[in-house]
Amino acid sequence: MLVLSLGFSAQACAAGTILVFGDSLSAAYGIAQDRGWVTLLEARLKERRLDYSVANASISGETTAGGVSRIGGALAQYRPKVVILALGANDGLRGLPLGAMKKNLAQMIRAAHGAKARVLLVGMKMPPNYGPDYTQQFERSYAELAKEFKLPLVPFLLESMAERRELYQPDNIHPVAAAQPAILETVWKQLAPLVK
Repeated sequence: MLVLSLGFSAQACAAGTILVFGDSLSAAYGIAQDRGWVTLLEARLKERRLDYSVANASISGETTAGGVSRIGGALAQYRPKVVILALGANDGLRGLPLGAMKKNLAQMIRAAHGAKARVLLVGMKMPPNYGPDYTQQFERSYAELAKEFKLPLVPFLLESMAERRELYQPDNIHPVAAAQPAILETVWKQLAPLVK
């Protein structure tokens, strides 16, 4: 289990914390922690003198059901101003029921809102071999939640690199270190208005 608080010593004096609540794609799976997009995010915030610390509570292999069981503790521990919710990929890859995934994401959004945190929802897409019905419904789940809760949405975390195989590790799922700045840019487009 990876629960990494970046710049923890600075948290006490920062105006707010950004909690990244995701899976292996946010936990820097297979690469050095300091090369992951979440660490690059903290560096960007410092660079731009935006008074936020970053806490990464992402766990490789996490599903939305696992996220629901952990969100209360993470919100209590970090008291974030912003939650980047980036879960669902493992539900999809395991072919889990999308109704349950959507319900779990909604529960985490409500928990974050109850803790007075703004939420940035980060979507994913499934490979075409899961069939058009499942893949379209999977993708639509994020858009529907963003609309229901009036959230900013990153439609697809890996948007800028989806077709570039050289940016993936041999498993063809997890991005390499060289891909992390592009992932940060994808997230930053929607995050920037929440932290400025």
